[in-house]
Amino acid sequence: MNTHQLRFWILVSIVGISGFSQGMLLPLIAVIFENTGLSSDLNGLNATALYIGILLVSPYMEYPLKRFGYKPIIILGGLIVALSLALFPLWQSFWFWFFLRLLIGIGDHALHFASQTWITSFSSEEKRGRNISLYGLFFGVGFAVGPLLAPLVTINKALPFIISSVLCFIGWLLVFLLKNDFPEQTIEVNSMKETFKRFRNALKYGWVAFLPPLGYGFLESSLNGSFPVYGLRIGLEVSNISVLLFSFAIGAIIFQLPLGILSDKLGRRTVLMSILLIGFISFTVAGFLEESLVALTICLFISGMVVGSTFSLGISYMTDLMPKNLLPTGNLLCGIAFSIGSLAGPYLGGLFIEYTSNISYFLIISIMLLFIFVAVTFSKPTSIRNISSQNISG
Repeated sequence: MNTHQLRFWILVSIVGISGFSQGMLLPLIAVIFENTGLSSDLNGLNATALYIGILLVSPYMEYPLKRFGYKPIIILGGLIVALSLALFPLWQSFWFWFFLRLLIGIGDHALHFASQTWITSFSSEEKRGRNISLYGLFFGVGFAVGPLLAPLVTINKALPFIISSVLCFIGWLLVFLLKNDFPEQTIEVNSMKETFKRFRNALKYGWVAFLPPLGYGFLESSLNGSFPVYGLRIGLEVSNISVLLFSFAIGAIIFQLPLGILSDKLGRRTVLMSILLIGFISFTVAGFLEESLVALTICLFISGMVVGSTFSLGISYMTDLMPKNLLPTGNLLCGIAFSIGSLAGPYLGGLFIEYTSNISYFLIISIMLLFIFVAVTFSKPTSIRNISSQNISG
């Protein structure tokens, strides 16, 4: 294995471990708080800490990445996550755990931002979709396996946190095998004003590429946070709801890589339009088949097959539109868009369930996918690869 391949596999392995820790935390803390009698709204509020952490740190990530390089940022982010996980058993308190989840959001974002930008910067255009899909695949598998650790809480409350922390430390140590590298340095980011100028220019030329990550954040958080409530209200058993969510996750995992490779051959925009349209149709059909568990399972599996890749394809599409010196900015905005969608999903989903009757919950997801499909289809994004650095900075 050459140095280039070793770097890639270490980076995606770290991302997989990060997905594992996130996937474990969501159900584990929800169960612990539920068993202590904490209200569902406060339980949900605690879960938002991770995304709040991402949003808080995002405007400040680009400058240290350009100054110190990819490796130190990944090391710092991984260390914050591993230490925060190890601190959970020390004190079971709403606000202490909120603060720790906030730190995990900051650490995870640093880790993902640096590794994601590093992968997109060294990946050739012919393999970009494949590489970003593997990135998404490893995170998805980790996120899906993570909840399997939650039952260990019955043995000892500290055990899941300790195991997850140890795994993060192992991944953290692997980073030291890598040689540091830096993003393209055509423009020095030395002020918040300059950073927001770059945000503005990235949005101007690549705004449409940020919609799929936003949509995926909305979809993932809404499905995991709001659909179980809706499912119980329409008479589904808890076990059936788990099967439905698992079918979506499996569809997303299995087809992550094939869709990435397909996007390398057919183009990111073409594949995005296709999967968004199929996703819209499958969720719309699901709204009419709620009385059949088998039909719902099939619909959600198909939905996972297609829209489960919207985040990774959105990143690849953004990379197609951005010059290398704007890749850090584009990756930051992908993370911000995902976080905004993740924060909005459960809230809007909850409002929809609370104030509508005789209307399927899947309608809100269908509308969101249709909106993004229309935006991607009718937008005419201008690649800024040929725009001069002077124009980009202004």
